[in-house]
Amino acid sequence: MILISGATGTNGSEIIKQLVAQGASVRALVRNPAKATTLEQLGVEVVQGDFNELESLVKALDGVEKALMLPPIAENAVELQRNFIEAAKKTKTQHIVKFSGMGASPEAPIALGRSHGMAEKLLEESGIAYTHLRPTAFMQNTLGLAPTIISEGVFYQPAGDGKISHVDVRDIAAVAVKVLTEDGHIGKAYDITGPEALSFDEVAAKIAAVIGKPVKYVNIPVENFKQALLNWGQPEWSANAIAELYEQVYQKGWAGTVTDTIATVAKKPPTTFAQFVQDYRQVFLGS
Repeated sequence: MILISGATGTNGSEIIKQLVAQGASVRALVRNPAKATTLEQLGVEVVQGDFNELESLVKALDGVEKALMLPPIAENAVELQRNFIEAAKKTKTQHIVKFSGMGASPEAPIALGRSHGMAEKLLEESGIAYTHLRPTAFMQNTLGLAPTIISEGVFYQPAGDGKISHVDVRDIAAVAVKVLTEDGHIGKAYDITGPEALSFDEVAAKIAAVIGKPVKYVNIPVENFKQALLNWGQPEWSANAIAELYEQVYQKGWAGTVTDTIATVAKKPPTTFAQFVQDYRQVFLGS
């Protein structure tokens, strides 16, 4: 039995979909089972649990051999993952795959990187077999740019001319499925990227080429972006962390590394950004 946490999120749900397609026995950990009807329709066992509640995690992990640790986005994410690891010890779960991030390290220059790095360290010291998945920025996040592309033909980001090797969530899931269903991945840390590093000017050009309309990238100050996040209801710690990611990583081109993990682990060619836009063309067109 494989447990997937973060099961209703973008990454968790795609991983479950691909595991089910391969005939794996899957248990989905969700905070609110009412939001998991799609998972139930796939034939997945749905269990209620919360990273804040150790006993709920113990129940969820009972009888589980392998688990994906994909915690909720939270200021206390390290402590939440400590709970998950403690529950896995109690249930003698054999292998935990941590969903982490590129550049994860307890000494990382940004809060998100330090949080992932500290959680990785907890897992490494737990005695449980582990694998770390470290994807870069998700291509699917660019779907959030669609509203202003549709209304104005522009999108706004504070990334300067930094290049980012965006990766398709479907490809991350393909790597995760291999790690969860095959041998040979214990003790490994996989940096997962797309096949090319693109600036947002290049992203705009690729979107424009697919939708057949002009698209322009407008670089904005990080402070303006952070204020917009706050206006949209993001908590301050989260807005600060995202702003820091843009300022300290994206603007400096540190997210531009390209790896061959998808080809070597998932045994498939990585999805190009142009192909991603083609697949989601109707979203960018607003139809």
